[in-house]
Amino acid sequence: MVLCAARGVTEEILSRFGGTAAILLAAGLFLSYLLYTLGTSTFSALRIGSVCALIFLPLALAASAERRPPGVWQDFAIIAATWATVKFLPVRWLWPFPGEKLSHVFTVVLMVDVGIAAFLIMRRIDGVGYSIGWGPKWGFIIGGSFLAFAVVAIPLGLAERFVQFAPRWSSAASLPFTALGILLLTAWPEEFLFRGLLQNILSRVTGSDLAGWCTASVLFGLAHITNNHFPNWRYVLLATIAGFFYGWTWKKTGSIFASALVHATVDTLWHFLFKTL
Repeated sequence: MVLCAARGVTEEILSRFGGTAAILLAAGLFLSYLLYTLGTSTFSALRIGSVCALIFLPLALAASAERRPPGVWQDFAIIAATWATVKFLPVRWLWPFPGEKLSHVFTVVLMVDVGIAAFLIMRRIDGVGYSIGWGPKWGFIIGGSFLAFAVVAIPLGLAERFVQFAPRWSSAASLPFTALGILLLTAWPEEFLFRGLLQNILSRVTGSDLAGWCTASVLFGLAHITNNHFPNWRYVLLATIAGFFYGWTWKKTGSIFASALVHATVDTLWHFLFKTL
């Protein structure tokens, strides 16, 4: 997940192995899960079959559209299946050790790696911005995007009683670790999915950056409709607005790292300073 974000790594993998690298990565993921189940005495044919489907079905869809331009139905099917897996699948059953505590973490990392295999290696979709780096004026873009969102979202969230100001001063010491966890396991995967892939592909399909930006932002908002309760329209509204700022950051920088930094900053300070009602 992190290695492929290093500059030039994915290109080097493609130059050496081509599309075969996607199969090798998928096989490595499957072998890792097999070793996990054997090493923790949680092996079952049903678990193995389920993870096999999660890994190889998206790859098969990507392979069936390998030479076609971005925006075919297979692309959207993989994106939807990836989101649904993380959002709705009873992943605790897949990762019973240790005490199901890391099930969400393992699932997120697994599906990001499946996305890398399917879209970056097999489909070779360009413009995703799956890289860690820093460009000119990025500090201004990232900081400006965060501040602009805060100016809009904080008064709106307080006015509609979505959040309440309740700082957790006692947890300040753990804030850096919380921020890193949010960046790697929430912001980075969501920016990969909704900006690097969805906004990118929708912009190409519609022939309009604005249409792709708006549609991806609305879909990002709707993806949060089940958070806390259903239907949570206040969450949808705030997440949609956030999606506009994240999407603007991605478009200005061409990197999901930049939009993930804005995303992680928003989520971290929200977690630390506010209580969701």
